[in-house]
Amino acid sequence: MTAELPAEAAEGGAESQGPNCQMLLNRLGEITGIQDPSFLHAALKAANGDLTDAVNFLTEERVKEPGQEAVAVEPSDCEGSAVGKERRTNVIDLTPDSKDDLQAVIALSLLEVQAVERDANRAHKANAAENKNRSKRKRCEVWGENPKQNDWRRVDDWPVGMKNIGNTCWFSAVIQSLFQLPEFRRLVLSYSLPQSMLENCRSRSEKRNIAFMQELQYLFALMLGTHRKFVDPTASLELLKGAFKSADEQQQDVSEVTHKLLDWLEDAFQLSVNVNSPPDKSENPMVQLFYGTFLTEGVHEGNTFSKIETFGQYPLQVNGYRNLNECLEGAMVEREIEPLPSDQSVKYGQERWFTKLPPVLTFELSRFEFNQSLGQPEKIHNKLEFPQIIYMDRYLYSSKEIIQRKREETRKLRKQIAILQQKLERYMKYGSGPSRFPLPDMLQYVLEFASTKLPLVVPSAQDSQMMPAQSPAECCGLNEPLQQNSVLETESTENTEGAASTLINPPSQQELMSKLPQPSRLPAEMPECPAPRVVTEEEMSLVRTCLQRWRSEIEQDIQDLKDCITRINQSIGQMYGDPVLRQVPYRLHAVLVHEGQANAGHYWAYIYDQPRKNWLKYNDISVTESSWEELERDSYGGLKNASAYCLMYINDKLSHLVADDDDDAETGQFQKEVELLPPELQNYIQEDNWRLEQEVEEWEQEQSCKIPQIEPSATSESQDFTSESGPDQSSGCEHRIRSLSSEHARIAKDQTAQAIANTADAYEKNGIEAALYEAFHEEYSRLYLLAKETPTPHNDPRLQHVLIYFLQNNAPKQVVERTLLEQFADRNLSYDERSISIMQVARAKLKEIGPDDVNMEEYKKWHEDYSSFRKVSVYLLTGLELYQNRKYQEALTYLVYAYQSNTSLLMKGPNRGVDESLIALYRRKCLLKLNDMAAALFVSSAEADVLEGINILNELIIPCMHLIINNDISKDDLDAIEIMRNRWCSYLGQEDMDANLQMKLGELLPRLLDCSAEVIILKEPPKIRPNSPYDLCSRFAAVMESIHGTAPLTVK
Repeated sequence: MTAELPAEAAEGGAESQGPNCQMLLNRLGEITGIQDPSFLHAALKAANGDLTDAVNFLTEERVKEPGQEAVAVEPSDCEGSAVGKERRTNVIDLTPDSKDDLQAVIALSLLEVQAVERDANRAHKANAAENKNRSKRKRCEVWGENPKQNDWRRVDDWPVGMKNIGNTCWFSAVIQSLFQLPEFRRLVLSYSLPQSMLENCRSRSEKRNIAFMQELQYLFALMLGTHRKFVDPTASLELLKGAFKSADEQQQDVSEVTHKLLDWLEDAFQLSVNVNSPPDKSENPMVQLFYGTFLTEGVHEGNTFSKIETFGQYPLQVNGYRNLNECLEGAMVEREIEPLPSDQSVKYGQERWFTKLPPVLTFELSRFEFNQSLGQPEKIHNKLEFPQIIYMDRYLYSSKEIIQRKREETRKLRKQIAILQQKLERYMKYGSGPSRFPLPDMLQYVLEFASTKLPLVVPSAQDSQMMPAQSPAECCGLNEPLQQNSVLETESTENTEGAASTLINPPSQQELMSKLPQPSRLPAEMPECPAPRVVTEEEMSLVRTCLQRWRSEIEQDIQDLKDCITRINQSIGQMYGDPVLRQVPYRLHAVLVHEGQANAGHYWAYIYDQPRKNWLKYNDISVTESSWEELERDSYGGLKNASAYCLMYINDKLSHLVADDDDDAETGQFQKEVELLPPELQNYIQEDNWRLEQEVEEWEQEQSCKIPQIEPSATSESQDFTSESGPDQSSGCEHRIRSLSSEHARIAKDQTAQAIANTADAYEKNGIEAALYEAFHEEYSRLYLLAKETPTPHNDPRLQHVLIYFLQNNAPKQVVERTLLEQFADRNLSYDERSISIMQVARAKLKEIGPDDVNMEEYKKWHEDYSSFRKVSVYLLTGLELYQNRKYQEALTYLVYAYQSNTSLLMKGPNRGVDESLIALYRRKCLLKLNDMAAALFVSSAEADVLEGINILNELIIPCMHLIINNDISKDDLDAIEIMRNRWCSYLGQEDMDANLQMKLGELLPRLLDCSAEVIILKEPPKIRPNSPYDLCSRFAAVMESIHGTAPLTVK
C-alpha cells in the first residue's frame, strides 16, 4: 500500500497538525488498528510523513517473525470468505492490552493488502493481454460481464430493438420505419412465389432479391413474435452488404442503401406480379405504396416542354430554407417563368407539380455537400423545421391555377416587404459615415446633450492654493494668440542661436512651461459629462420642442413600417390556409436522424406509434418512449450535430396503412398478426423462443457453478451484542440489521462514552436507570441541535452520527429511539463499572422492544441507507483525492460509481445523499482530462500510444458518456460531451493523419456518437470500508478545503 503525501505536508514531515496530517493519522490508525494518537503521530514523524514507511515501522518486527496464529491463515484462501473472516476473529483478540495479538492483526492486515495488490496486478495483466488482441469491446461488454439473459426478455407487445452488428445503425433506422407500417409489414410477411418460378429462376439478381425477401420475412416474423428484447439482422445485412464494394466495417451512405433496399424489394414483388399478369409496374405493390409521379413544365429558349417522371424518395435541399414548405416551394419552382427585358417573347424557368402522391411520401433531406476547397464532404447543420401534418394540395397539379395566382400574390407581397425593409433600414441605420445608428436614438442623444447643465463648482481652499493666480483674460483664453506667438518667436530664436547656446544656457523649467500652448480651461475645470457652455431658456425650449416632436414622428413612422411588414407576413403565412387547400393531409410517421459528421456518425429513428398515441425512439437495441419535444431537439438541427435526414409521411386518410381498424387496444396487435402467419414462420418464431429459454437455462447453470465473490463486511468483524435474544432473532435478515446497527453504534462509540461520562452525578444519586435516562435525553438533544445546524462547505454533520442523518431525513420516531438505545448497548463501552451497568440496562430494554413496537424491515432500510450514504461519501472523497493527484483514470471510476449510487439515494429525498452537482463537476473534469489525454496519445502515431488512447476511450470515456446521456443530462454535461465528440470529429479527413489512424477513427466514432445502444454494467471500484470507525469528518474537511483552494467551487 502506498500513499502520496501532499506537498505542504511533505515539507514539514509529520510535524504539521493540519487536516492533511490528521487524515494520514486516521488512515494509519485504520490500517494498523492502533488508536493511540501519540503512538501513531510518533510513527508518522519517524517516517517523515510517508504512510508506507510508517506502517512498516509499526509492523517491521512482527512481519519478519509472524506469529503462528497469523501465519496459519492464508489470505488468498479466505479472502472474500465469511468463514475465513470468522476464523480470524476467533483466533485474534482485539483487546488493547494484548500487544502480540495486536501486532498479529497488523501483520494480517498487511498480508491482506498484499493479496489484494497481487490480485489487482493479475487482473491488470489479464486486461492488458485482452486489450492487445482487440481494440474495441463488443456492445454488451462495457464495464462488466454480459447481463442476465432474463433482462433481455421482451415485455408484452412492446416493439423490439435491433442489434448493431458493426456500423449498421442505418439499417435498424430504415427497417424499423418500414416495419411499423402495417401495410408494408403484411406485404413482406405474405410474400410467396410458386415453386416452379423458384426452380426456373436463372438471373443472379433475381435469386439474390428472392433470398433477401425471405430473410426479411424471417426478420419481420421475429420482430412480431419473439420473446427477446431485440433481434439479430445479420442474415439480411450480409446479403445487402454484398452489393457494395466497400468494406463491411465502413458505414454506408444511408440514402444509397435505402434506394438499393427499395429497388430489391420492388424487383422481388415484380416477380410475384408477373406470375398472374403481364409485366406491369403499376401493379407492383411497392410502386403503389411508395412511388408517385410529378409533371415538369417549363420554357427553355422560347420553347415550352412538359414531361412526367416517377419518384420514390423526393430529394430536398436544406441550405437556404427555414422549414419544409420552403424546401418544397424551392424544389417545385426553379427560377421564375418571366420574359427577359430584351425579348418579351422568350421566357425561361420551370415548375413541377405532383400528379400522383404515394400513400407513403418520403422526403430525403440533403444534409451533405462536397466542399471543393477542402476536397471532402461536409454535413449541413442548419436548422430546418417540419410539421406533424403537412397539406400537399399546394403542390398538386389539380391545384395549379389557384396556386399560381397565390404565388403571384405572394411574389408581389414579398416585393412590398423588400421596399418597406429598405425604408425601415434608412431609419434604423441613419448617417452618411461608416458608423450608423437608429435615428430615434440619435435625436434622443442630442436632446440629452442639450438638456445637460454645467455643474456649479466652488473651488476649495486647498485647490485655490495649488492653482496659480490667473487674470480674467487668462481664464477666458484671451491671451492664447499671444502665447502662440511667443512660442513661435522662441522656436525661431533657438534655431538661429544653434544647439551650442542651448547646451551652455539651458532654459529653466518655467521657460519651458511657458512655451507650451495653454488650454482655455484646465482639465480639473472640465465638466464630467459633455454639455453646452451657453444655452438660453428660449433656445432650450425651441430645441426640446423640435427634437421631441421629430423623435415622436420618427418613432411613429418606424412603428407603422413594422406593423405593415407584420401584416404582409401574416397575409403570406395565411396564403395557403384556405380550406380548399387542406384536402390532402399527410401525417408524419417517422423521422430518421443522423448525428455526427459527413464521414461518420450514428443513426436512429423516431416513429409514431398509432395504437399508443405517442412517439417511440428506436436506437439499435433500445426502444424507449419519447416526445415531440425530444424529437424537435434532435431532428431540427442547428443546436448540435444531430439532425433529420429523412422524413416519412403517410396519407392521413388511409388509416389502414398505420393501424388496423379493430385495433383499439395498445397491446395484442402483434399477437393477432402472429396467429395469421404461415406455419413456416410460426415455427421459426417458436424455435427462436425455445433457443432463448435454452440460453437462459445454460446461463443460469453457468452462473450457479461460479463461486460468488463475497464482499468483506462488518458482519464478521463486529460482535453480535444481541446473541442472547433467542432463536427468533437469529435469521439472516435480523443478523444483517444487527450488523449494520452495531457498526453504526461502534462509529459513535466515543460520543456515547462522553454522554455516559456526563451522567456521573445522576448515577451516584439516582442509580443506573436514571443515569441511562439522562444520558439518553442529553445525547438526543445534542444530536437534534446538530441536525438543525446549517451545513458548511467544509462540514457535513451527517457523517458524525447516524441519528443526525435520520433526523434530517425525518426518520420514524421508533427507528430513532431504538438506534439511540443501541448506542448505549454497545459492548465496546466496557470502560468502567458505570459504563458496563448502563450497557446492561440498555440491552435489557432492547429485549423488551418487540416486532409490534418497531417495523424491523423499515429499520433495516434506514440503516442500509446510512451505510450507502457513507459509502458514497468515501467514494466521492477517494475520487476527489485521486483527481487532486492527477490520477484521472482511477478517479473517474470512483466518481462514476459515487454518482450512480448517490442517484438512488436522492430519489428517496434531497438529504439522503451528497451534493450531486459536486460529483457531476469532477466527473466532468475527469472526462475532459482523459479525453485530452486519449486524443493526444491517438494523434501521436506511436503504436503503443495509439493503443493506449483507444483503450482509454473504449474502457472509460465512452461508457461514462453513455451513462450520462442515458440519464437526465444537464446542460453542462451535454456541452462537455459535445466538446469531446467535436475533438474526435475534427480529426476526420485530416491530410496529415495516417490512413490506418483514419480507419481506427472510423471504428471509434460510431460508438462515441451512439448515445443509448450500449448496455452499461458498472464494475465496482476497489473495495472500501465505509463503516470504518476512524473520523470520516476530518477527511471530508481536508478534501473540501483542498478543492476550495484549487477550484472556484461552492459546495452546498
